[in-house]
Amino acid sequence: MPELLTSAQMRAVERAAIEGGTATGLELMERAGAGVAAAIEGGGSTPAPPEYLSQDEGLPVVVLCGPGNNGGDGYVIARRLAERGRAVEVFALGDPARLPPDARANADRWAALGPVRPLAEAPRTGAAAALFVDALFGTGPGRPLEGAARDWALASAGFAGKVVAVDIPSGLCADSGRPLGGVAVHAGLSVSFHTAKPGHHLAEGPAHCGRLVVADIGLSGTVPGAVRLVEGPSFALAKGGAGHKYDHGHALVPGGGPGRGGAARLAARAALRVGAGLVTLACPPAALIENAARLDAVMLRPLRDATALAGALGDARVRALCLGPGLGLGAREGGLVAAALAWGGATVLDADALTLVARDAALAGALHEGCVLTPHAGEFARLCPDIAAWLAAPADAGPACSRLDAAREAAARLGCVVLLKGHDSVIAAPDGTCALHSASYGRAAPWLATAGAGDVLAGLVAGLMARGAAPFAAAETAAWLHVECARAFGPGLIAEDLPEALPGVLASALAGVPASPGA
Repeated sequence: MPELLTSAQMRAVERAAIEGGTATGLELMERAGAGVAAAIEGGGSTPAPPEYLSQDEGLPVVVLCGPGNNGGDGYVIARRLAERGRAVEVFALGDPARLPPDARANADRWAALGPVRPLAEAPRTGAAAALFVDALFGTGPGRPLEGAARDWALASAGFAGKVVAVDIPSGLCADSGRPLGGVAVHAGLSVSFHTAKPGHHLAEGPAHCGRLVVADIGLSGTVPGAVRLVEGPSFALAKGGAGHKYDHGHALVPGGGPGRGGAARLAARAALRVGAGLVTLACPPAALIENAARLDAVMLRPLRDATALAGALGDARVRALCLGPGLGLGAREGGLVAAALAWGGATVLDADALTLVARDAALAGALHEGCVLTPHAGEFARLCPDIAAWLAAPADAGPACSRLDAAREAAARLGCVVLLKGHDSVIAAPDGTCALHSASYGRAAPWLATAGAGDVLAGLVAGLMARGAAPFAAAETAAWLHVECARAFGPGLIAEDLPEALPGVLASALAGVPASPGA
């Protein structure tokens, strides 16, 4: 899986290349500028969107250069486009004579081709240019935009389709995806270097970045502790040609009382569809008839109380438990959570189970490394109110607190895997390992915002753990499958459709081809 490098990690990779003699700073800057120019003009594998340069060929390309190395990239872009016959105008923030050495060298090269005017004079209407190149700050400087840069960023929202951001839109925190001070450039295309940054995928990042292209600038190597971007399953989804149903695991899903069984049924069906050999929904005796009328392949058993759950979990063939969807919040249900945690096996806690854990310090203290918690933002705030408040605090400086930071902190505190749900789902382990699943850009699936979708995700995690997946791998794989199912079905999706989309998604994954998005 590809890595997402923070600003500091990216600087370290560049510094290592320069100090190791594999590239100079000038060479890296030239490659970066060339990558953006190629993306603008549709070179190689990065075709430009149709609106770029096609309808306004008589207008100039306006390049906005900042006071650092991102500005240096801008001067390279301006020179390369001018050398290809484009009309280019350059506007600078600050005095080009005071740029860092490599950026200054490229500003001097541009000076042989054209003038540099103050940023305050840059046009702030889309009708004035064929294209705007935002090379003001990129991944720096870690403070809110001010003055002419802030004014231009605010104006860019009106013509974002004509803006190309160099590395990341200026003002957007590259580590968190949050606009510093509430203001960042809006772009229709963002061209990052070497890897995408977390901020391209987190929080408001995708809304500001438009389309995302990653340009190769000749760097290599991995970074310890880097966040992984989930782009496929991390657990082998294929089943062997032989074996008994119990060889593929038994998942147990406790459900709620009469009229509250839908969520547990969704989770149970997802666990069965994802390949668990057997799934049992355990519910209060009064709810048996209701569930029997709705289920066939999913087994049923009565579950009166915590003692009964402990007895059910005494069956060594039960490999995973999914607890919380539609469960309820009474004393009986708190006892079920306590019994589940005392069992010590692979356990998914979602929905009501998370609320019960948040209310009871003894339950929170019983969490263990075999657990996966799947909170949405509200449930996360109940579990870890101080961490949630840290995340919600204004982003006044960078790097701002990110969902990666919050999930890591929570996983370390709670001692288990946390899957913080959203379009930018974060999977974090107690040891600091972290992955991000991004349902943005080409993988956007906004129709997943529907009642019951989270119950299906919890069932997917449990089904995969029943099959033998480790908690972290199960959470990664479930997050990916969840979005693949939504994309395969398309608009009009309701939660019941997700498990039914799994056979096609699994078949495509096993064949090594992407699932076909729904119409």
